[in-house]
This record gives sequence, C-alpha cells and structure tokens, in this order.
Amino acid sequence: MEIPKEDLNAVKNRLSRAHGQLGGIIRMVEEGRECTDVLTQLAAAQAAISRAAFALIASGFANCAQDDSGKTDRAKLEKAFLSLS
Repeated sequence: MEIPKEDLNAVKNRLSRAHGQLGGIIRMVEEGRECTDVLTQLAAAQAAISRAAFALIASGFANCAQDDSGKTDRAKLEKAFLSLS
C-alpha cells in the first residue's frame, strides 16, 4: 500500500501514544487502581488505536480498496471500514 510518509508518521505517532497508554494501564491494574479509572484509560487507548486505523485507511483509501486489477473493490473497502468498529 502506498501511503505518504507524513501520513504514516502521524499513524505511527498515534500508535506510539496508544502503546504508552497501554503501559500505563498495565501499571494501573498492577497497582490495584479503581476499575472506573482503568476503564477510562482503556477507552482512551482504544480510541487512539481506532483513530490510527481510520487515518491509515483514509490515507490509503485508493490502495486499500483496489483489487488485483487496480479497480476499486467496494466490498474490500467496506470490510476494512467495518474492522474499525
């Protein structure tokens, strides 16, 4: 998939933040922090990952949705978008 370097960097930055959030969540669980606090952070990490996935799909829209012949494959694109939910 051909995606502009600046778009890939933005996706990598989002994923790095999510990675850091997950480390923090693990520490929270190990420390026995309140369930609601852990769930709030899990939701934030999940949202960060979803935003990264959306950015990747949106940036690579033309390539993500192409079949082997180079034509847009609507079913393939729909499957990619549905994987975000």
